Amino acid sequence: MLTVPVRLLGDTDRAEVHRLLDAEPIAAAQVAERVEAGGLTWWRTGARVFGYGPPGRLESLCWLGANLIPVRAGTDAIAGFAELARREGRRCSSIVGESAAVLQLWERLAPHWSPAREIRSCQPLLMTADRAPVAPDPDVRLVRANEVGTLFPASVAMYTEEVGVSPIAEAGGRVYRQRVAELVRSRRAYARFVDGRVVFKAELAVVTRHTAQVQGVWVAPEWRGRGLGTAGMAAVVADALERVAPTVSLYVNDYNTSARRVYERCGFRAVGAFATVLF
Repeated sequence: MLTVPVRLLGDTDRAEVHRLLDAEPIAAAQVAERVEAGGLTWWRTGARVFGYGPPGRLESLCWLGANLIPVRAGTDAIAGFAELARREGRRCSSIVGESAAVLQLWERLAPHWSPAREIRSCQPLLMTADRAPVAPDPDVRLVRANEVGTLFPASVAMYTEEVGVSPIAEAGGRVYRQRVAELVRSRRAYARFVDGRVVFKAELAVVTRHTAQVQGVWVAPEWRGRGLGTAGMAAVVADALERVAPTVSLYVNDYNTSARRVYERCGFRAVGAFATVLF
């Protein structure tokens, strides 16, 4: 039996959940977007939100679905969330969130779950509320609906390079292609096209009323080292701030020095640190 007050949350907890999410407007963006979109009844699609603390005194949250995401989780909350996850067995493809919480969760779960494929223990969480101090690339724009087929190979290349596995290995990439198409339909996918090919891409993978979180930044290998990433990111930041959210955020692997230089040139500053455990 659980010895700490971890419980499944429902719509009666909405006010308390929003209070916690608003207290972490950047770090909790992934959970906030999903709660804003579907409330707290995601259990119908296999995802659930658990809380630590009694009604009216909620202290921490944990999203449990395709990802396991702790929010404002202290040591006691982590113990409860880890026990819950251990009992249910691993169904998620990753644990992601604030570094200290993720690494403590994994320390408790590692003896019971299958080995991690990779642990990224330090991923600076970055944010900006201002346009980049460099000129944006005028050729970077939103991808159009009829360009999904052109964008898709670049998205596959980015995912494979970043995650280490191909997104088309499962079901021929049908689910991943749907995700790419949805980003295009929702006006969250950006690219620069040259001779019918994508040479730069990025997307707003998460959008809340507080922030637009950029993911999937990629420059074609033969175009790297020309400043395209910096100018492209400057264009993404400018559009996202004008059209989508009051801040732009992202997290990056600490060892990716070239990407970190790009984000620094675009005016991003560190506001925390993430970690990711990949399975």
